[in-house]
Amino acid sequence: MAKRRRRTPARWLAPLALVTCAVAVYAVVNNTMNDNPSSQSTTTTQSTTKTKTTSTSAKRKRKRTYIVKSGDTLSAISVKTGVPLSTLEQLNPKLEADTLHTGQKVRLSR
Repeated sequence: MAKRRRRTPARWLAPLALVTCAVAVYAVVNNTMNDNPSSQSTTTTQSTTKTKTTSTSAKRKRKRTYIVKSGDTLSAISVKTGVPLSTLEQLNPKLEADTLHTGQKVRLSR
């Protein structure tokens, strides 16, 4: 009879290590996704507070002009800045929507 070669432990330890790592990653991800809801609501409350603070400071530092970028249209500028299209047209009577150029300034408020 031929002698059987003895297999090294690495042939079965490598797949076992791979499965163990996969289970560990799953446990960590599952644990972070299932944190208790009270900590998530606290985080949401804190981010909401920060957003409110930022929006009030943004109102104080409102830009009065917008510099046209490549591909901008008057309606896109209206959406980006939150200024109604009719207001933009009133503030910029000489501005033609068809001929916007990159670098051109558009007034947003008086």
